Amino acid sequence: MKPGPLHDLGTPDGAAEPPGPGPFPERLGVTATSAREPLAVIAAGPAGAGRARTLATLLDLDAGMLAVPSGSWLVLRHGAEPARNAFVPGYRRPHSYRPNLPAVGPALARPPRRVELSLPDPLLKHVALVDTPDTGSLGLAGTRILLDAVGRSGALLFVIAADQSFSAAELDLLAEVAGASVRVFFAVTPGSGGWAAVPEATAAGQRSGEPGGPTVDPVAVTVEAGRAALLAAVPGLADARWFPILDGGEADLKRALVAWASDEGLRRASDEPPELPGAHGRVPVLAEAGDWSEQLDRQARSAARRIRQHLALELANMHLRLVQEIVFGAGCAGMPQLLDREMEALSLLATAQCDHATRVLVEDAAGRLFGAPLAAGVRRRIYQAVRWGMADQTTGPDLERVLLITSTAGVAGLSGAAAIDALSTYPVPTRTEVLPPVAVALSGGCWQHWRSPGNNDQNAARAWAQRAVREIELDLSREVARRFEVIRVSLGTVLSDAAEHGILLA
Repeated sequence: MKPGPLHDLGTPDGAAEPPGPGPFPERLGVTATSAREPLAVIAAGPAGAGRARTLATLLDLDAGMLAVPSGSWLVLRHGAEPARNAFVPGYRRPHSYRPNLPAVGPALARPPRRVELSLPDPLLKHVALVDTPDTGSLGLAGTRILLDAVGRSGALLFVIAADQSFSAAELDLLAEVAGASVRVFFAVTPGSGGWAAVPEATAAGQRSGEPGGPTVDPVAVTVEAGRAALLAAVPGLADARWFPILDGGEADLKRALVAWASDEGLRRASDEPPELPGAHGRVPVLAEAGDWSEQLDRQARSAARRIRQHLALELANMHLRLVQEIVFGAGCAGMPQLLDREMEALSLLATAQCDHATRVLVEDAAGRLFGAPLAAGVRRRIYQAVRWGMADQTTGPDLERVLLITSTAGVAGLSGAAAIDALSTYPVPTRTEVLPPVAVALSGGCWQHWRSPGNNDQNAARAWAQRAVREIELDLSREVARRFEVIRVSLGTVLSDAAEHGILLA
């Protein structure tokens, strides 16, 4: 019996069954939601829309409780006791703050990637709420990070004021979300002009006071006008629900979020059965396994080379954006936040590319031995065996490693899963992929150096950025090559044992 046709594997992390061949991730986009992701709603919107006030109203809090440093994400989750923790790159443990403080204190060398606020609120028992920076401040990298988080959470709450219109960047973001399996909610706040800013011709009968004049609800008219403007540009959001945040509108929004969380929770629970096919039992090797070993060697080298080349192009484009920020944007003081956000987006992209390439290696090499496509349980068993083997094959620094850009444009390493977790703006569940995530960030020394009033030389900043990007390129290139060498050896050992004994021993 000959093995079936081989194919790429585009399975999202944690999915039970592969949805079929998937393309190599050239860029970050809306990631597929897995069954293990916690239920969450990502709140986004422009500055001045009252996003923090909207979330505070849903939780019956003072809006000052939700204040975080500029650029940080806020994760609101349920907890028996109120607590607030700031996750700062470069540290293995979060920094704790009293939950009654209006904002994270100034003692940190750099802003945290995320702040987690635990509250004993009934709504948070059903779904976590995540507040993000204003859409106007995200830039290209921040938008990609937001799309990745929205896809993983499964829901987006877009907050906009009645006197605001959607920008081109926001329409592009919403258009990409509309093409994915993401539930979208819109919350419309009164804004600075209130609800009275209704087109003159529309509400003339109501304001004229003439007998028999038409009765116009300014809130309904404003919401409908905003919805019509959006659908003209993004017709794919016709099913999205709109909620005016006034006189009980927040109660309707809260009920809608709870209803979505209930339905989504049941759907995710049914996506991954308690026992995956092939998780137990004998898995024999095919009679004609083919030349899987040499193919594995070639594919591993090719995958590492492709990812390294793609990351080099991403870093080149990133360097151009850094120069533009230094010369035409916020200058030297704005460079640390832009570079840190770019490094986070690059880390997510590199992780997705390494995961995809590893899945392809396992599916192709193991498929030649056991028949393709692999059953989900068989794939899990191979993944686990490869992870165990990687611990013996790893040389030098641990694969669970954070790369920190220092103030001298060098790169320092920090190992450990907790150190990697501190780099996530949106918390991730326990991974089932073979490799740990790629993690790159700026150290606190970079922020302190370039935000100092005395360090505002644009030429020096451009030279520093060029050196930092080059050092990261070299380190990432070595890291990717090392990862796929470890994968090649570990996977080869697992499959060699299977070929020798005639069955999968994992």
